[in-house]
Amino acid sequence: MAIAFIGTGVMGKSMVRHLLKAGKEVIIYTRTREKAEDLIGEGAMWAESPAAAASGADKVLTMVGYPADVEEVYFGENGILGSVRKGTILVDLTTSQPALAKRIAEKAEGLGCQALDAPVSGGDTGAANGTLSIMVGGDREVLERIRPLLSLFGTNIVHQGPPGAGQHTKMCNQITIASTMTGVCESLIYARKAGLDPETVLRSISAGAAGSWSLSNLVPRMIEEDFRPGFYIKHFIKDMKIAAEESEKMGLELPALRLALEMYEELAEQGYAEAGTQALIKHYT
Repeated sequence: MAIAFIGTGVMGKSMVRHLLKAGKEVIIYTRTREKAEDLIGEGAMWAESPAAAASGADKVLTMVGYPADVEEVYFGENGILGSVRKGTILVDLTTSQPALAKRIAEKAEGLGCQALDAPVSGGDTGAANGTLSIMVGGDREVLERIRPLLSLFGTNIVHQGPPGAGQHTKMCNQITIASTMTGVCESLIYARKAGLDPETVLRSISAGAAGSWSLSNLVPRMIEEDFRPGFYIKHFIKDMKIAAEESEKMGLELPALRLALEMYEELAEQGYAEAGTQALIKHYT
């Protein structure tokens, strides 16, 4: 059976390429076919809807933008759950709401299928290099069955717990990044104000205790004023809002998360919603 992949954006496209390079038969669907023509040229098969893609596959992977998109591709009129075959494994790689992940898992079980929530981290670089970190919620045995497939684009695949646990773990990831991004921007601004060469500073601090993925991968883009999206600001705002909502439900006050969210929302209002998260440096300049 083929693998269905729904959503071929910045990261999804790279994931599909890894599947194709491994010799997998892949059926794809994305809202705008024109954006997937290159993948079709590389051997992917096109489906006219999520339902059509899922009906011909025994494994369905989804990587879309927002919880509303997840809702649509799974529960919509032409959604996956309306045509999926019994025994199919569903894996949502989107960063979404834990409660929605639980709904999908419950519905899938009722149809004789199994679902995992498996959001990823590593950005466009991780997707292109096949080195994504994948945080998995759902049945551990199902994960082990599909691990070889996920290993084609992920190198750190960790089972986190029952349905929804993968999404909660991704919130931990995004909360960490939110604070890190403000820190790396302020470090860069400080370096410039002190008359230092930012690239030379980066060589020193990225190898020390301050080292982070954001520092090594995004600060060079900030220095070059390269704001092309590896991960869209609009999607990071979505993630931070989910994290803020979930923390509020748990009675947590996370001021650093709130501050980063406010800063990114201001950038979005200024026209940077389609830029990469490294454009946060524009807040300081």
